[in-house]
Amino acid sequence: MVAYLVQRIAGLAVVFFLVSVVAFLLMHSIPGGPFDEAQMPLPAAAKANILRKYGLDKPLHEQYLLYMSNALRGDFGISFATTEQVTTLIARTWPVSITLGGLTVIFALGGGVLLGILAGVRQNTWIDYVVTFVAALGLTIPNFVVALWMILLFAVQLKWLPIGGWGDDWRQLIMPMVALGLGPMGVAARYTRASLADVFTSDYIRTARAKGMSEYLVVMRHAVKNALIPIITVLGPRIPDLITGTIFIETMFRVPGLGKFFVTSVSDRDYPMIMAVMLLVAGLWGLVYLVTDLLYTVIDPRVKLA
Repeated sequence: MVAYLVQRIAGLAVVFFLVSVVAFLLMHSIPGGPFDEAQMPLPAAAKANILRKYGLDKPLHEQYLLYMSNALRGDFGISFATTEQVTTLIARTWPVSITLGGLTVIFALGGGVLLGILAGVRQNTWIDYVVTFVAALGLTIPNFVVALWMILLFAVQLKWLPIGGWGDDWRQLIMPMVALGLGPMGVAARYTRASLADVFTSDYIRTARAKGMSEYLVVMRHAVKNALIPIITVLGPRIPDLITGTIFIETMFRVPGLGKFFVTSVSDRDYPMIMAVMLLVAGLWGLVYLVTDLLYTVIDPRVKLA
């Protein structure tokens, strides 16, 4: 186990380095810069002083080495757009995205697995058909379209829920959570249903039923547990996407999260903020894949890490 973890962490460090290099080069390859203002051009001397202040007058490789040496010490620089510390901006916006994304994960995984179990147990019945139809809708309809429908129905017509905002009313969480979670919930339902259909043909399921075990215990103790591996494999990588925010949902529901701020940073050429968010997402992806592999051994003791 220790050797495996050391090997994986070393691999993640290499991936982290490659992501930082590619993101840095792509970021600087886009024409224009953070201080190239067409409508309000800066005097040449003032612009030179600003570039010198932020180290943008140095060669590209020196800028990269300087940024990464500071980032490894926890200093991600100052945002060009707001002149605040990047860590301060992330500390203010990321908890909002984590809250919304965490609730979405619970809603999507819990609802999707439950619907998938119902469809898997009642295969080729009306329950199976309804779950399959709902899962297909969640997969095919974009989340911003779902958000528009929900706003029109539940906020404008029925007036049951507030249109948007954050922190004033717990009901503000419902529509963005559902709009974000329908797609992952559809994936969870389909994979749970397919995994259970495959597990139900196994010999140990027939043996458990032949011994007189109740159908509930057969499903929950044997079938569901062994069907979780493909579900975790597919849904695990979606977690970083959900907890780092999404521009459409956060904009439509006026959620002050990290996703909305990241897109604004890209349009403003806010290099420190862009790099910080890219490194954050890369680190989360690597961590999620590592945890996913470790969960395999918990769910199925036959899986060995090598």
